[in-house]
Amino acid sequence: MKRAEREDRLEAVIRATASDLLAYLERRIDPRADAADVLSEALIVAWKKASRLPSDDVAARMWLFAITRNTLLNARRATSRRNDATSRLRVELSLVSAADDPDNVLAVRDAVNNLPLEMRELVELVHWEGFSIAEAASITSVSPSTARSRYSAAKAKLRRALTTEVENSPT
Repeated sequence: MKRAEREDRLEAVIRATASDLLAYLERRIDPRADAADVLSEALIVAWKKASRLPSDDVAARMWLFAITRNTLLNARRATSRRNDATSRLRVELSLVSAADDPDNVLAVRDAVNNLPLEMRELVELVHWEGFSIAEAASITSVSPSTARSRYSAAKAKLRRALTTEVENSPT
């Protein structure tokens, strides 16, 4: 089967099956609104694997369901890993908060959260994850000089924010 024919066939199978796939996901995902995202990911995988589309209509439908199921399982694993990481971070932060002056910890956390996203990510990668500025630059896909500039600007913003916080705090 030629590529154009295969793509036309895949599109026809998807059109015939998409509502069933969405219903399948909606019954298995909470919140249901996330089902559309998982379906989108599954369809991307199907397009990438279009050369493996079975020629039989029933087998093609089953093939799409298998791809959708695997995509759902991947999404569940990712959610589970994210929830586990969040739980570990909560425990770690509660231990740090209990050990340190909670006002200072909260002030620093708020100051970091108020940084622009690209600055915040660099600060978090350097201070929370232990990467060097050059490594953080690589992770965030910016040049090392840009990362150093952003990091320097972030430190200045944090210094100002925390100095203002100390000046405005009740003594």
